Amino acid sequence: MLSIRKRPSSWVSKVRNSAADIPYFTFSYHKHRFQDVHKTHFNTYILLYTQTLLFALLIFSAVHVNNPPSIPTLTTSYVHGTSSHSLLSSTVDQCLQRSVERHPDREALVFMQDRIRKTFAQFYQDTAAGLLAVGLKRGDRLGMWGPNIYEWVLMQFATAKAGIILVSVNPAYQLQEVEFALRKVQCNAVVCPTQFKTQRYGDMLRQLCPEMETASPGGINSSRLPDLHTVIVTDSQQPGAFHLKDVMQAGSSQHYQQLQDLQKKLSFDDPINILFTSGTTGKPKGATLSHHNIVNNVYFFGLRIGFNWKKNVRICLPVPLYHCFGSVGGGMVMAVHGSTVVFPSTGYDGHANLVAVEKEKCTFLYGTPTMLIDMLSQPDLAQIDFSSLEGGIVAGSSCPPEVIRKVISATGAKEMLIGYGTTENSPVTFCGFPFDSMERKTETHTERLFLGYCVMLEYWKDDEKSQESITKDRWYKTGDIASLDGYGYCKIEGRIKDLIIRGGENIYPAEIEQFLHTHPKIQEAQIAHYKVPRYVTFVQGYPLTVSGKIQKYKLREQTEKLLGL
Repeated sequence: MLSIRKRPSSWVSKVRNSAADIPYFTFSYHKHRFQDVHKTHFNTYILLYTQTLLFALLIFSAVHVNNPPSIPTLTTSYVHGTSSHSLLSSTVDQCLQRSVERHPDREALVFMQDRIRKTFAQFYQDTAAGLLAVGLKRGDRLGMWGPNIYEWVLMQFATAKAGIILVSVNPAYQLQEVEFALRKVQCNAVVCPTQFKTQRYGDMLRQLCPEMETASPGGINSSRLPDLHTVIVTDSQQPGAFHLKDVMQAGSSQHYQQLQDLQKKLSFDDPINILFTSGTTGKPKGATLSHHNIVNNVYFFGLRIGFNWKKNVRICLPVPLYHCFGSVGGGMVMAVHGSTVVFPSTGYDGHANLVAVEKEKCTFLYGTPTMLIDMLSQPDLAQIDFSSLEGGIVAGSSCPPEVIRKVISATGAKEMLIGYGTTENSPVTFCGFPFDSMERKTETHTERLFLGYCVMLEYWKDDEKSQESITKDRWYKTGDIASLDGYGYCKIEGRIKDLIIRGGENIYPAEIEQFLHTHPKIQEAQIAHYKVPRYVTFVQGYPLTVSGKIQKYKLREQTEKLLGL
């Protein structure tokens, strides 16, 4: 007997134009049924069996994303991830609605520091109608400026439903930085708390827009920020600004009808989110992502990790929401896969992360390499109960293997994965193996390029930078030097701009940095020169972007100045 099934999602075709959509075959032999077949048909069965077996062997030459072959099979510089899972043609709100219908009483969000807990049914409310009521409309840009608070996630989904583009503004931005960001994308509205720690958001906005003192809410007319007309404060009443609780109650039946009509017009290709790049090589750029980018990225991300079938997934999320790792990997995972997301603290707190894992029985932990190093240094690490923790994902920058080994040893979490991606790719493209339904060029020690649903629409209103990063046929140039081995694993060598050429030899800093990390007394290492350097400097810290990434170009400048080179 011959039966035919579709190829499972975990198979990746070996090369371009391979039999990506051809089903594979399975066989079952029924003795009695075979005996009923006339003997003259015997040769036909043998021929069919042989032909199909040969065909199946051709199909099985593909690379399996979860269980690589025992010998290398990938020999070309091009790989195309295929899948039996179709791309989703849904908007963000449609994804959230489905999770609300499936899991109305399941916890969706837990904000431990603010003691806020919301089920899916409690979280889903029409704040979007209030945004329309205060004068915002489809296509407007709303800047969310603040730390990891409940209102951040509320705005993430309210703007998506109303067709408003969310602008993720770094909560650490100072006056000049926030002015640059708001002007760059022509922000029409800003939502923020009054202050957080030493960051006085309200005071900074009044310095930028002194017109707020005399303006009515929604009627700001600023000379420095000409597109800004609305400020919404989450926790207090301020001159010239709306209080968020008033906005949430402002929607009338007219606005609800307007919102309902809008759902028929929204497209999954519409822009939904502008996130600023980290600025490691210059001024931040506004990467513009669509519903299609984000929804499908988090969909395949969840399939790769198993969020679609694992029970009671509870994610400890200490990474910031303004970063795509936090907003897409956190809030959107909640919406698409129905997972529970636990926020340990408003700002980063290494000890709070451990408490969250233990008290909230988290099964998965997110973090950057720096966060993991900090977690490992917590004095009460050995006393924490990690029995619920199954695994985690590390992303944001290159992570030395030694750090992962230490985390597994300390927590017992066996499923520690390293994610690779960029803000411009919405964000994850590799998690061990390449994600499904994406294409990438992968010659050894060359720049990594990606093509597919993940590639951003553009850098907002910046044609020059967009054309530098995206080719005419929509390949995105990452600026990262990488290689893909015969098993399909990706290895990041470093940034093209960090590559050192000396005496005709290419030197990849990441290789040396990972080796230095194995020394027990070295917490972090950054390489700017040769493997056997002429100069070595010991420092208390590195020049960082506001998101915590090391600015190597500034490190080089500082070292040259220090050594008089």
